[in-house]
Amino acid sequence: MAEGLVNSLFNSRFEAFSAGTERTYVKPFAIEALKEINIDISEARSKLTTEFRDIEFDMVITVCDGARETCPFFPGAKERIHKNFEDPSEVPGSKETKLEAFKRTRDEMRTWLDNFLSV
Repeated sequence: MAEGLVNSLFNSRFEAFSAGTERTYVKPFAIEALKEINIDISEARSKLTTEFRDIEFDMVITVCDGARETCPFFPGAKERIHKNFEDPSEVPGSKETKLEAFKRTRDEMRTWLDNFLSV
């Protein structure tokens, strides 16, 4: 969701790349939560950090404690930032409860990104 938010809301100043240490899939609830605010990530795909090992980044941002612990070192990164958000995919319950968790995380990310990247 963070990649979609940054690339949609701040695309004139930033380009975001999202990756993990394990290949998964883009969660349907993430697609639905962002679609609700007119951001389409339906064509997004799960990427591994190894795809980006030769790229120099200005900033590497981890968005959950697990990612901070497992995120590899990117030697060209000028800055490394961590902001923990609830992992909505780990929230138990009904479809409605899970979707609400994704919306909550989306809104928290958007607020943080608005404050952090608008400076």
